[in-house]
Amino acid sequence: MINLYNKVSVACSKVLTNAYSTSFSSGINCLAKEVHDPVYAIYGFVRVADEIVDTFYGFNQAELFDQFKKDTYQSIEKGISLNPILQAFQEVVNTYKIPLEYIEAFFYSMEVDLSKKDYDQSEYEKYIYGSAEVVGLMCLKVFCKGDDQTFEQLKGEACALGSAFQKINFLRDIKSDFEERGRIYFPGLDYENFMESDKKSIEQDIEKDFKKGLEGIQKLPQNAKKGVMLAYNYYVCLLEKVKKASVEDLKQNRIRVPNWQKLYIYIRLFI
Repeated sequence: MINLYNKVSVACSKVLTNAYSTSFSSGINCLAKEVHDPVYAIYGFVRVADEIVDTFYGFNQAELFDQFKKDTYQSIEKGISLNPILQAFQEVVNTYKIPLEYIEAFFYSMEVDLSKKDYDQSEYEKYIYGSAEVVGLMCLKVFCKGDDQTFEQLKGEACALGSAFQKINFLRDIKSDFEERGRIYFPGLDYENFMESDKKSIEQDIEKDFKKGLEGIQKLPQNAKKGVMLAYNYYVCLLEKVKKASVEDLKQNRIRVPNWQKLYIYIRLFI
């Protein structure tokens, strides 16, 4: 009966993923079917942690997060959890031998969101590593299926791609991060005096990460290449929209890629 519970647990992670991110769901659908469930499990875990620190206002977020951390480590150690999201995640961690240091780095970055409001360069890089790069490394572990040599060859590019995605999110969400949560992730940036030159510098940094990330995509195992390329194309499109927007636009609106354009990107990938 544990097999049935495992299937239900992954199904819960899939429902969570589809509800929170249509773009990520489309990317998963472009992966080889054999890696769908593990990636859903990783995203479900990441999504719950992120929601605790970003949206569970009115509750004791620190207490909830601490309990979630304890439950995660316990589930990995025991190989079982009564929380379906954690059950699916621990199965992936134990099957693909995902290092605990990645999970620890992820928890660090999520937890600092409960209190930290601005970052210096070192803190910024550490935050991005834990919040985005290690998630890419977890997925890369799944894609490589125990091929440690390929994993080591692609680690740097996977981190660069995750970094690019996160930095675009920071830039696109700069209004809500500052006005709703009081956060500024970019080192030394003064929101009230945010200038076009600041924006340009950030965009150039993102483009460097994208260039390195694309090199890695081209070397990925076939089970992952199309799905990751779809995410890459989506974020490149988002970056182009952000580049065309002014600082004032970013302070007033959340830049989006419309659904019709997402569909076009999806279709073009297969053509």
